[in-house]
Amino acid sequence: MTSADEAKRAAAHAALSELPAEGVVGLGSGSTSRLFVEELAPLVKAGRKLAGVPTSESTRALAASLGIPMLDDVGPWSIDVNVDGADEVSARLHLIKGGGAAHAREKIVNYAARRNVIIVDGSKLSTRLGEKWPVPVEVLVFAHGATRDHLSLHGRPTLRVRQGAPVKTDAGNLIYDLSIDPLDDPRALDEALHGIPGVVETGLFVGRADVVLVADGAGVRRLEKPP
Repeated sequence: MTSADEAKRAAAHAALSELPAEGVVGLGSGSTSRLFVEELAPLVKAGRKLAGVPTSESTRALAASLGIPMLDDVGPWSIDVNVDGADEVSARLHLIKGGGAAHAREKIVNYAARRNVIIVDGSKLSTRLGEKWPVPVEVLVFAHGATRDHLSLHGRPTLRVRQGAPVKTDAGNLIYDLSIDPLDDPRALDEALHGIPGVVETGLFVGRADVVLVADGAGVRRLEKPP
């Protein structure tokens, strides 16, 4: 296990202390969130009354295999705490998410939760969003070339491809990764992108982290949303 893997595991374990005695937990997607699901399973097996709302089919399959009860995909839900990872976290705790192509579902669960806990290793921290990661944008397959042209007014869009084929989300949509200059106002870009026909959701999570748990060689730090 690499030091980065160990840091992710430490952050995932630390998130257990943010959970209620019983209730509903949002289950994020991605490598760090997968570790959290693995850490959560022993609590449930020991009798902790927690159910999950998964943000992707892969997370649902993992949680089911570990015996974690889950609510359906229909909603609405009353989610006590949502635990998820992030690709980049700014100094003001704004986020870029979507490396796992699940950010539309992740944002729905994020907004349905009373508290959002983000777990990352120290490499994900930056001063401004865009310093380390492009903004993933989920778009409809229909006319995605036209959507790409509109996205190009705001950055440099690249269709996400894996093993020679476009990456599809669980909803069957495509992902364009929008390379940008570091953002002074991520909310303005988020609003502009949402105004483009064909855009389903962006990976910009502005003001949506209540707590960020950051693990590195010195341990786990707890950062809280600034006023």
